[in-house]
Amino acid sequence: MGKITGFKEYARELPQKRSPEERVNDYKEFVGTYSEEKLNEQSARCMNCGIPFCHNGCPLGNIIPEFNDAVYKENWEEAYRILSSTNNFPEFTGRICPAPCESACVLGINKPAVAIEEIEKHIIEIAFAKGLVTSKAPFIRSGKTVAVIGSGPAGLAAAAQLNKAGHTVTVFERDAQAGGLLRYGIPDFKLEKWVVERRVKLMEEDGIIFKYNTEVGKDISGDEIMRTFDAVVLSGGSTIPRDLPVPGRDLKGVYFAMEFLKQSNQRVSNELYSTEEIFVEGKDVIVIGGGDTGSDCVGTSNRQRAKSITQFELMPNPPAQRTDAMPWPTYPMLLKTTSSHEEGCERFWGISTKEFIGDGKGNLKAVKVIDVEWETDFLGRPLKFSEVAGSERELPAQYAFLAMGFLHPQKTGLLEQLGVDLDERGNVKAKEGSYQTNINKVFAAGDMRRGQSLVVWAISEGREAARRVDQFLSGSTALESKDAESMYAF
Repeated sequence: MGKITGFKEYARELPQKRSPEERVNDYKEFVGTYSEEKLNEQSARCMNCGIPFCHNGCPLGNIIPEFNDAVYKENWEEAYRILSSTNNFPEFTGRICPAPCESACVLGINKPAVAIEEIEKHIIEIAFAKGLVTSKAPFIRSGKTVAVIGSGPAGLAAAAQLNKAGHTVTVFERDAQAGGLLRYGIPDFKLEKWVVERRVKLMEEDGIIFKYNTEVGKDISGDEIMRTFDAVVLSGGSTIPRDLPVPGRDLKGVYFAMEFLKQSNQRVSNELYSTEEIFVEGKDVIVIGGGDTGSDCVGTSNRQRAKSITQFELMPNPPAQRTDAMPWPTYPMLLKTTSSHEEGCERFWGISTKEFIGDGKGNLKAVKVIDVEWETDFLGRPLKFSEVAGSERELPAQYAFLAMGFLHPQKTGLLEQLGVDLDERGNVKAKEGSYQTNINKVFAAGDMRRGQSLVVWAISEGREAARRVDQFLSGSTALESKDAESMYAF
């Protein structure tokens, strides 16, 4: 334990951010870093409690009190060793994870939680600066080959772990560069792309092969993949977005959120794109959906100098504090004001979209909405809604972005060719314990298997699937697991 009285002496502090007025002028990350003194103080707030619920809160099972202690002692090699033993990409999670570990922090029962996410980011960036993060290609190869389909966080994690086990790994990516959601979904102001490129370069140095602009199931058939590789990991993500089938949906100006975000990321990276131009400067923008993807649309619209930005959500306004329905240490669904909201945005809850209204020339000019009231249970959880009579109105909009989540992976192409079973939600059916599909040597991980989720869950899925693939190929595995009983299985 770093300092016995640290949690009493120091309050939670986060690094300074550039002002909203300044940061909307570029796409650079705007969160600063701790001074050495502040980093020491924040790590000292960890109580090293008897039962560290943060372990359970983290999908990766990060060993948090131990790396906090190492940070307090400024033992950076030890801090990096502990963190990287459970997390392949702390530079990603340290920037974009919603930190369920902090929701489970014991200190958070009656005080602000330990700033675990920021400490994690500092560990990995200090490790890079000190040259501790280096290529670690395996000395001996197993002779087995694995195809990883999709280079998002699940695919990258699976590839890294399987390569570590000595297998020869080829990652297939249909886009021009690796990263999936990390590269094409999350804006640079939250995760600059050099961070992704730095990690991919290391993975290439480790011997992992990346094949870009290659869609398996189209450019390469599923049969060829099955003939060529000893095992296949499906990690293509949940890419089919939830649509809004109301009148006017086909008007120009109505887009899925990812169409907008992907093109913006490509533009910032000077990458060519073939889709029609989506640029909102001087326009009224409506974002439908209150989650992180919607928030990213808000931040991107601010940087493109939209005239106005309105975000609304069908669900009721969430509470600011935990309720009886959200007891500690569960992850609470609370009102979240993101950095994008700080930059400027009108927000509404309990709004239903009735129609997209055109200008007579095929272009969007307004969105017709209506207020709704929610019926709740005895814990305040929403059950069903009814429309509020007389509340129907039109909101001006030349662009509307649908950010209402994702349904399932793309079924046409590879999944059909392989003949893998799907579950009742349309995801690839693979058991939690084995990650193996109904096809003997085909495994699935990440959003493609579990449905739309967090980047940290995708990394966890990729790691766990890699263990099962290694067992399938080798008969046993020495790869680490988040499960304590299997952490030392050989």
